[in-house]
Amino acid sequence: MTTSGTDGSPGLSDADVALRNNTYRTFVDLGRAPAIEELATRTESDTNTIRDGWRRLHDAHAIVLLDDMETIRMASPFSGVTTRYRVLADDRWWHANCAWDAFGICAALHLDGTIETTCADCDEPITVHVTGGLADDNTLLFHCLVPANAWWNDITFT
Repeated sequence: MTTSGTDGSPGLSDADVALRNNTYRTFVDLGRAPAIEELATRTESDTNTIRDGWRRLHDAHAIVLLDDMETIRMASPFSGVTTRYRVLADDRWWHANCAWDAFGICAALHLDGTIETTCADCDEPITVHVTGGLADDNTLLFHCLVPANAWWNDITFT
């Protein structure tokens, strides 16, 4: 059985969906993006299967790979690279891709957390505590420079 990509991309097989789920599960377990070899070992697969599957997931916008096409850049809401958006949840630090994804980490993990970042305008530190899914500061504003329908034109800039 195949499923349809969210952007009209070619459908994903059940194996690709399972790979995506295992990738995310391993990301959460490790607290960082897994390497191809680590995921192959965990799933009792081979590296070529993981590499090819990740490329299909990348093409379907399910994950974002770095230019080497072998390293996870984004598995939203998690970032595989260091960013200005850090989240402390369950005594572990995570990097998010953006402010929105920082809240998404708490939601995805079903945990309270603390988000640390800096203002994009003035570089002042910002700390937000999330408890029960709610931020402790409702005065903050999330602003996105790129319209949502253009995000995937350059997702790492967005």
